[in-house]
Amino acid sequence: MGQLLQLKVWGEYALFTRVEAKAERVSYPVLTPSAARGILEAVFWKPEFKWRVISIHVLKPIQYYSILRNEVASIVPGNIVTSRRDYVVNDDRQLRHSIMLRDVAYVITAEIILKEPTMENQMKYSSMFLRRASKGQCFHRPYLGTRECSLHFSLPNDDEKAISDTMDIGPMLFDIKFPTDSDQKAAYAIPYFFDAKLEKGVLHVPGHLYKEVHG
Repeated sequence: MGQLLQLKVWGEYALFTRVEAKAERVSYPVLTPSAARGILEAVFWKPEFKWRVISIHVLKPIQYYSILRNEVASIVPGNIVTSRRDYVVNDDRQLRHSIMLRDVAYVITAEIILKEPTMENQMKYSSMFLRRASKGQCFHRPYLGTRECSLHFSLPNDDEKAISDTMDIGPMLFDIKFPTDSDQKAAYAIPYFFDAKLEKGVLHVPGHLYKEVHG
């Protein structure tokens, strides 16, 4: 196991859509591993390594917030400009209900997994991440589930404590495995789920899933 790294993230709103939700978006009660990995990659990423999320600490009480939003029902065709066809947005709008989270804060614990591990590179990339996180540097603005839910991030303090809540969350998306064989490029991707549980404010990510999905 490499060096464990931590990042504190917080924001006014968050929306981690549950897999069983359809048109109406309902958020998971906590930050998901896939969203956490996206946040880490926004802060620091290199093609030489992958982020492995170990756990997520929930720092603030879970609060839900209900909103109605105007959304476009369909994807605008790519040839709409070249064909010079009219596209009236108001005719394609739908009023959709979303149950979001508000006033959230988390501490993500993760490690850098090198494709060709060496102690020198492990220390180098860990130092680069810590330096970027302490300065608030990122490749693009990270967000909490959806792009309108932007976040703030920093290195955590030593006194950060998780909430005391324990609950069964249900099936949560871990990752999607894509076929690597050239003959199976057209095959469908395989989603991997796990039975998520919050234990005294901490969501632990099963380590065996990384071997199953990433090999």
